[in-house]
Amino acid sequence: MLNIPCVIFAGGKSSRMGEDKALLPFAGFKTLTEYQHSRLSKIFTNVYISCKDKSKFNFSANFIEDETATDLYAPTAGFIATYKVLQNMNIFVLSVDSPFIDNSIIQTLCKEHTKSFEATLAKTKHGLEPLCGIYSVSLEKKFIAMKDKNSHKLGQMLQSSHIQTINFDDTIKFLNLNYKKDYLQAMSLL
Repeated sequence: MLNIPCVIFAGGKSSRMGEDKALLPFAGFKTLTEYQHSRLSKIFTNVYISCKDKSKFNFSANFIEDETATDLYAPTAGFIATYKVLQNMNIFVLSVDSPFIDNSIIQTLCKEHTKSFEATLAKTKHGLEPLCGIYSVSLEKKFIAMKDKNSHKLGQMLQSSHIQTINFDDTIKFLNLNYKKDYLQAMSLL
């Protein structure tokens, strides 16, 4: 079991999906979030769910609710709330809509991360996977500055940070369920 806290980001707007993807049924579970929580709890000692409102979930878990305006759907709010709860800790983050990121990918990212980097993130031929990897607590101030400037582009912040990327070839494992077609593809892969 990995001792670094794992945070599942499930507070997005899901505008491309047309409904809250965190609540879609998946792999025999009532929701995608519950599925992610169940499987990641077998890898990490502590798993948390970053969200806007925990009352939408009907299962027991450690929830971290955003404290910022409810109309902000950028990961910025989730990171700030997480750092406030998990003080002085590095975190492993994973988006709720990436159900095929497996133990081997997670273990590789954790093994490769060193204190000299502010983040260690997955990368595929399609680009950076900013919500799959380790974020150092040293980035907390940058997230607060982003919120203060009302600038929520995670990629921009990462460009000005000392990060390392780990390349992965299997792009299917990085399938993000952004659209209905992605969800249907994921269901067929099960």
